[in-house]
Amino acid sequence: MSAFAGLVEHLADLLQPLFHASAAAAAIVLFTALVRLLVHPLSRAAARGQRARAALQPRVAELRKRHGRNQEAFQKAVLELHAAEKVSPLSGCLPGLLQLPAFFLLYHLFSNPSIGGHGNGLLAHELLGAPLGGRWSDVLGGAGGGGFGSAGLVYLALFAVVAAVATANFRRARKAAAGATAVVGDADQQVPGVGAVAKAMPYLSYATLVTVAVVPLAAALYVVTSTTWSAVERAVLYR
Repeated sequence: MSAFAGLVEHLADLLQPLFHASAAAAAIVLFTALVRLLVHPLSRAAARGQRARAALQPRVAELRKRHGRNQEAFQKAVLELHAAEKVSPLSGCLPGLLQLPAFFLLYHLFSNPSIGGHGNGLLAHELLGAPLGGRWSDVLGGAGGGGFGSAGLVYLALFAVVAAVATANFRRARKAAAGATAVVGDADQQVPGVGAVAKAMPYLSYATLVTVAVVPLAAALYVVTSTTWSAVERAVLYR
């Protein structure tokens, strides 16, 4: 944690001439971009995997016709098809999973009053009056206008960005799900559990709003930057 805190402080010092009091917030955005650059090759691989799975849909439909109501045999055949073609139905989860350690590091770094036995100086940093270690609930219960002060406007801006990105992701996910349903069938399920997850995924985009509301502002900045990056990345890779 001490080493990570030092990294954030160093990035903030580098950005100080440009962003002044908001240098630490800019450092978090830069750190998030660096993390996303590191996992970008995996995102490209996930996009290739999705295209490969889409190409297999006609063969999956044939397996459905062949096995009829024998759901167990159908699922086994689909798994064997994916294995033979070296296509993983869950490959798209890897980029997101690899980002979790960075998010939890930021969460704990801006939640603890001390790091390595010393006071956590990062908690003194702000973004336009909103403490990076604070939460939305702190802003709502604070003085100086509460949720309508400068700190409240920071959160309103973050919520607006997240809502816009979530809506774009929702529409894209619904469109992709509709395309898959047209090929495989309304009640079909390619592998155990994946069908239910696919139906829920479009709505999970809006769960980011809850995350931004309850985590420290520093972690919220990571989430907003990462989800925005994901939306742009998917628009490019999945066009």
